Amino acid sequence: MAALIDLTTPSSLQAKEQVLLRNLARMEKVMVAFSGGTDSAYLLWAAHRALGPNAIAMTADSASLPESHKRDAEAFVARFGMLHEYVETHEFENPEYARNAPDRCFHCKDELFTRLQEVAGQRGYQHIVYGVNVDDLGDYRPGQSAALKHQVASPLADAGLTKAEIRELSRLAGLPTWDRPASACLSSRIPYGTPVTIENVKIVETGEEEVKALGFRQFRVRFHGEVVRLEIAREEMEKAMTLEMAAKFTAIFKALGFLYVTLDLQGYRQGSLNEVLKPSGTDDRLSSSVGILRL
Repeated sequence: MAALIDLTTPSSLQAKEQVLLRNLARMEKVMVAFSGGTDSAYLLWAAHRALGPNAIAMTADSASLPESHKRDAEAFVARFGMLHEYVETHEFENPEYARNAPDRCFHCKDELFTRLQEVAGQRGYQHIVYGVNVDDLGDYRPGQSAALKHQVASPLADAGLTKAEIRELSRLAGLPTWDRPASACLSSRIPYGTPVTIENVKIVETGEEEVKALGFRQFRVRFHGEVVRLEIAREEMEKAMTLEMAAKFTAIFKALGFLYVTLDLQGYRQGSLNEVLKPSGTDDRLSSSVGILRL
């Protein structure tokens, strides 16, 4: 379960939420890029609260989004009576995406925002928004460059909201996503330089569903060709490091075609595949070519 922040200044937290709601209300009609995760769910809730039917959630119909996430997204919007649609994306047909260089996320978001702009233009939505928060701004995220290119707004970051604050505000609002484990698209499980295909992300998706069924909550299945590297949160590591569980992991991943099954002793850490990049977290050539946001 996600830790709650220490609300020593609850008025400050509520003030940030009011800034968010006012900013969204001024947009009049918005399209929310909605993955179903904690950040985009809270942003959608806020947009719905500020604008009612003038806010619509749009989810990418992509092989990189797990089917279970799509089901969760559908359940969320149904619970709160929000407008929701899928938009078909074709990033896997783009060679620049499929080759899986460190700027892969740029090409994914570029495809998504291009499709959303098309729909927004047809329907008269003045603004597209997405759920980047203040904490994200200090991380290596090429997708932010795509947002800048397409003038996609980031209301959570503009209101100064951190991940922990979004979780707490989501909890106070009664959102079931408040303590949802951090997630990312399935392509993020494939190391840079290994081509991303629908086949290998589906293998990852199947493996993660199987591990989830064993009762694990925060983990990643990292695809390394004939080797699978399983990252599990440190608080769940004791459960993973038994001979019985080793046999279960082996059965799952051998059935998926892996020759070797490994457990990463460092445990789960977000963005571990970025460890191959420069210590600064960016590649100078990459940042000059796609305009990485530096703050």
